[in-house]
Amino acid sequence: METDLPVSISALDIRFAFTARGGVLRDLAITDEGQVIAPFHRATWIEGEVPADAPPHQRWLEGDFLAAPMGQDEQLGHAGLHGPAANGSWEVLPTPAGTLRAVLDAAVQGATVVKELSVEDGQPFLYQRHLFIGGSGSLPASNHAMLSVPNGAKLSFSRKRWWETLPEPLETTRGRSCLAYPRRAEDPAEFPGAEGGPVNLHRYPWGEAHEDFVSGVEDPASVLGWTAVVRPVESDLILCLKNPRALPMTMLWHSNGGRDYAPWNSRHRGCLGVEDGAALPVLGLSAKEIPDPLTAAGQPALLRLDPTGMVEMRHVIGACHWPSGQMVAGVMLDGDELTVTGDWGAERKLPIRGSWLGLGGQDARQATVPLGWDP
Repeated sequence: METDLPVSISALDIRFAFTARGGVLRDLAITDEGQVIAPFHRATWIEGEVPADAPPHQRWLEGDFLAAPMGQDEQLGHAGLHGPAANGSWEVLPTPAGTLRAVLDAAVQGATVVKELSVEDGQPFLYQRHLFIGGSGSLPASNHAMLSVPNGAKLSFSRKRWWETLPEPLETTRGRSCLAYPRRAEDPAEFPGAEGGPVNLHRYPWGEAHEDFVSGVEDPASVLGWTAVVRPVESDLILCLKNPRALPMTMLWHSNGGRDYAPWNSRHRGCLGVEDGAALPVLGLSAKEIPDPLTAAGQPALLRLDPTGMVEMRHVIGACHWPSGQMVAGVMLDGDELTVTGDWGAERKLPIRGSWLGLGGQDARQATVPLGWDP
C-alpha cells in the first residue's frame, strides 16, 4: 500500500485517519452538541521545503505520533529525531470496525512495536495504545500530540510536582527560546523567563515569537493524569488523559514562530505539543541527579522493555463543546463517566471507557496481545 495514503476509521460522532508513513494519527474530528471539533495542528509547508538533512517526520508534521526513542538518536543525530517510530513506516493490520492496528517496520531496541487506535459510538474520545514486544534496555518515549491553537488557549493540568526545562534552549542563534534553561519551578504560573520575568504556562501564547519546551512531573498521588486545553474562540475543550503512574511526565512544546530557518521560516505558529510519556533526558537538572527524583519517588523515568514479555503505553485524547470558555478546574473519572468542571461552575459529563487507562493499578506488563496479532 502507499505509505502516504490515509486509512479512515469512524464511529458515531467521531472519526480519524492514519498515515502509515510516520505512523501519524491525523484528521481527528469530533461532533459534540452540533459542533465539529478538529483539535490537531498541521504544518503548512510542502515536502520540497524541508532540508534533506532534516528528520523525515518534519515532511509530514501533523496530528499525533509515537516518539520512540524520544529525542535525538545517538547514531543518526538530528536526522533521527524521535526514532524509527516517528520516521519509519507502519503496516496496517486487519482489524474490526472502529479500530486500527499497525506494526512498525523497524525494531526499537529490539522490540516489535504495535499501534492500536480505536473509537466508539457516541464517545468523544480516541483510545490509543502502543505495545513493545520484547527488546531490551530502557528508552525515553512519549505520545507527540500537536494541538492547533491559532487563537490562543487556556491550559490546566492535573497536579504536578514541578515544571522543568531542557538542559539547553531549543533555539539560540537561528531562532528564539524565551524560557530559562535549565530551570525548575513548582508554580506553572510563575515559570522563569529568559529575561528574568515570570511566564504563565496556563496561557498560550505567552510570547511574540518563540520555540520552547517545558515538562511537568506528575504528583505521585494523582489518580488521573490530565491536560485540558480550552480554546475560547472555538468554544471547545481538548482533553489529554493518561495513567500518571505509567506516564509521569507531560511535556509542552510551544512552537510559535521562534525558528527562522527552513522549513519553519518564522511561520510555524499556533502549535502546542502536549506530549505525555516517560522521558527523563529532557529534564535539564533532574536528569543529572543520582538518583533522579522520579526514580526516587517510584515513578518510571523511562520506558523499560521486557525481553521475554511486553510493555505498553496507553493514552486518551478527546474534545467537547465548551461554550463558556471557562478555564478547567477539575477532571474526575467515575466509572464510565468523565466530569469536567470549569472554574466558574461550568460542567460537562462525558461517556468514556473508564477502565481503559488501568487506573486501578493494572500492570501494563500483563496486557494481552491484540486479537489477530501473531508476533
